[in-house]
Amino acid sequence: MATKRLAVLIAYTGDGGVEKMMNNLLRGFVDAGVAVDLLLLKAQGGHVQEIPEGVNVIRLDVRTSLQALPAVYRYLRKVQPHALLAAKDRAGRVALLARRFARVPTRIVLRMGMHLSGSLAERSWLQRSARYLPVRWLYPWAYRIVTVAPAVADDLASIARLPRDRFEVIANPSISPALYQQAEAASGHPWLDDAETLSMPVIVAAGRLRPQKDFATLIRAFAGVRENREARLIILGEGPERTHLEQLARELSVEAQIDLPGFLDNPYAFMRRATVFVLSSRFEGAPNVLVEAMALGTPVVATNCPSGPSTILEDGLHGPLVPMADPEALAAGILQALETPVRARQLRQAVSEYTIEASTQRYLDVLGIEPRRTGET
Repeated sequence: MATKRLAVLIAYTGDGGVEKMMNNLLRGFVDAGVAVDLLLLKAQGGHVQEIPEGVNVIRLDVRTSLQALPAVYRYLRKVQPHALLAAKDRAGRVALLARRFARVPTRIVLRMGMHLSGSLAERSWLQRSARYLPVRWLYPWAYRIVTVAPAVADDLASIARLPRDRFEVIANPSISPALYQQAEAASGHPWLDDAETLSMPVIVAAGRLRPQKDFATLIRAFAGVRENREARLIILGEGPERTHLEQLARELSVEAQIDLPGFLDNPYAFMRRATVFVLSSRFEGAPNVLVEAMALGTPVVATNCPSGPSTILEDGLHGPLVPMADPEALAAGILQALETPVRARQLRQAVSEYTIEASTQRYLDVLGIEPRRTGET
């Protein structure tokens, strides 16, 4: 018996974590024998080339999400998939409107990864209202809303004024076989691969160089760590704050101990060899890099930002959880992780639900789609 058809609606807009997670999830759907149509609002960035074979890609290539409404309407009227999973807020709005107009029984499930009020905390009332009002008007039409952390679900339930039981929390499919394969490669960095330098601890962080990641606080914290012991810091990623961060390192006289090598295709070789991995963000949804570092057995330190880190670390059980934008507290957390690291086995066990297989099954349960069993046609 053939499985029910699934549609996925998303914009691939760059080399971010959402696109990467979606490719992992698509791989899980294909491996489960699910027939998948991927409706791409946009097709930009390296992750487009990594869409798994077996996915039927339908490129809409629109400038704005709303311009895709007629095409999504026509698709729903013609194909009438059993369910449509919409990733990100704007794709969700289009999916809900298209189903409303098409009057088909397709089950619309939204996937939201960002803590919305946290991401808008520094915006004006008008800007916040422009994001909140569509949530309140449209989200009640969704069959279910999947979030990546309990705090994200709580936040959206409050904004949308919906009962909490309309939301499902599903861990991201962060851990794949490719993660471990890439982690085994040489990093190519002398601080991590050169036997003469391996005796000095190396702290690693990763993310786009922008205010959300708050690498400025990390650099200030690192300067505090250096007052207590020798260490080096590598921050992987690129972004608009590079000049500011480099200037800050010079002002604190730690520029020789900090390296910003830019965006790398394989950060996992760095993460596996790091003495400690640090997440210094001001807000997140569910930080994949934190899960990935733990899966590789690397001790971690994270800010208690909204949301995700407190859930992943179980309120500090699996690594120091420190206040946001507090260099002294972050330095103390890093020193604690350097001196008394959590065992790798404990870290790996803590993120066991973040595998592709476990996450895929949870999504299929919510979408109402049975995986195809061996021998079925």
